[in-house]
Amino acid sequence: MLRALAAMLVLLLAGCHDDSRSAQLPSPQAITSSAVAQFCGMNLTEHEGPKGQIFLRGDSKPIWFASVRDAVAYAMLPEMPKNIAVIYVTDMARTTEWDHPLNGPWVNASKAVFIIGSKRRGGMGAAEAVPFSDPAVAQNFVKTYGGRIVDFAHIPQSYVLGSGGDQS
Repeated sequence: MLRALAAMLVLLLAGCHDDSRSAQLPSPQAITSSAVAQFCGMNLTEHEGPKGQIFLRGDSKPIWFASVRDAVAYAMLPEMPKNIAVIYVTDMARTTEWDHPLNGPWVNASKAVFIIGSKRRGGMGAAEAVPFSDPAVAQNFVKTYGGRIVDFAHIPQSYVLGSGGDQS
């Protein structure tokens, strides 16, 4: 019985350890005039559509992206660091600011759904992966602008790294 109790305690502590790891994630940062996009080197304020920020483990400063699609590409590209702690994207379920959603609201990309293949364009006029924390709001977006809903893990590499036209 003592062994069973000890085993339960170990499992409980292991579960607490996992929670503490997620509690240590950096908070999303507000976009400032010094926020420059990783790939194009332009200020985020120069681009319309949802934005992204990635935190690498051990770094308190985000890597900025002028579009969500670019943030997803960074995570997919084999030559980019894989020590990603968290990816935050603009939560389009909680804002109506398509042209300048500069300071969030933000959602953890792993908890969002994304619309791919819609008529809306992101930074530089490119196809976008439009993030939503609320699937019902995402459904309404699809009714208006087209596209389809996927979760982060199912955003096709061809959509992100290709021309954006291939949604397979």
